[in-house]
Amino acid sequence: MRILTFTGKGGVGKTSVSAATAVRLSQQGYRTLVLSTDPAHSLSDSFNLSLGAEPTKIKENLHAIEVNPYVDLKENWQAVQKYYTRVFAAQGVSGVVADEMTILPGMEELFSLLRIKRYKSAGLYDALVLDTAPTGETLRLLSLPDTLSWGMKAIKNVNKYIMKPLSKPLSKMSDKIAYYIPPEDAIDSVDQVFDELEDIRDILTDNVNSTVRLVMNAEKMSIKETMRALTYLNLYGFNVDMVLVNKMLDAKEDSGYLENWKKIQQKYVGEIEAGFSPLPVKKLRMYESEIVGLGALERFALDIYGEEDPAAVVYDEPPIKFERSGDIYEVQLKLMFANPSDIDIWVTGDELFVQIGSQRKIITLPISLTGLDPGDAVFKGKWLHIPFDLNRQGKHQNMKEYNKV
Repeated sequence: MRILTFTGKGGVGKTSVSAATAVRLSQQGYRTLVLSTDPAHSLSDSFNLSLGAEPTKIKENLHAIEVNPYVDLKENWQAVQKYYTRVFAAQGVSGVVADEMTILPGMEELFSLLRIKRYKSAGLYDALVLDTAPTGETLRLLSLPDTLSWGMKAIKNVNKYIMKPLSKPLSKMSDKIAYYIPPEDAIDSVDQVFDELEDIRDILTDNVNSTVRLVMNAEKMSIKETMRALTYLNLYGFNVDMVLVNKMLDAKEDSGYLENWKKIQQKYVGEIEAGFSPLPVKKLRMYESEIVGLGALERFALDIYGEEDPAAVVYDEPPIKFERSGDIYEVQLKLMFANPSDIDIWVTGDELFVQIGSQRKIITLPISLTGLDPGDAVFKGKWLHIPFDLNRQGKHQNMKEYNKV
């Protein structure tokens, strides 16, 4: 299943681009699902149809869905929620407060991600188009498998080696203890969710079938946010294969009151093409009316892709590489717009930590690099090179933060 994720600053038109892409894919014979993970859904407005928490048929080969996190929460977490509500109730916490306390931060987004794996496994669709929330929320959504990886391992180990072996013997000791022992279906629910989350990371970072496309406007704030988004997406291993600059005024026509605004756009377009190179940059014109309904979306899709296949990967370069030259092994990360002074690097055991601002990537190192200290990291063009000398041994008793890049 080909997965296309569209993201960008709020108001740039990513829902229209997502919907139009899905329409074009369906026209070319792909069984297509367009899925909105934005809490403030506008996909139904774009199609001018009512959409629900399950796929709705729009036309031949095209379905759409607006994810309802509470429906997914009930389906995936009900057994766990029921257990913790019971425990909180025994401590005097009841009603809505107890229910809310059973929901971990980010849980709603997590279950949106789980749908991706399930649709892929079902084999019902050839293409999945993700219409996501504005950039910040999308980064949190896509980075969940990475940020939760340590916690997932810890909880799974507790379940496997402590909870499951001890739950039955302890529950037989007394009714009071049994009341607080989690039932097997709650333990299984936690295991299943975390197992699927690990699979999601592999699906989304499979750069053959899954890519991200950035939608932006030719405005300073939109450009800056898109630059940060690209840096963080590359940090987490997501391949970005296209930039779409939306709502461009026609350079050949008199724009009247907006003539000065057109000049500003043209100035920024040059900066975008130079700054985001070698990524392909598509310029999409400002329409004279709203892009609402199938007819308008079909016209928009034709303007975006022409006779091209929207499912084609138009730029394919892995954002994380492992290269070896003699005894020097390098971890290379494509961080096009990162500020070197914002980057911290350290190693613990077989894990390399790279942090930019509040975003952290954990990279599992090859066995041959375990126990080695990294050398001085340097930028070469738009790539951060972190060298490891295979002849130099180092010890990692505790987490050690290395010099700022």
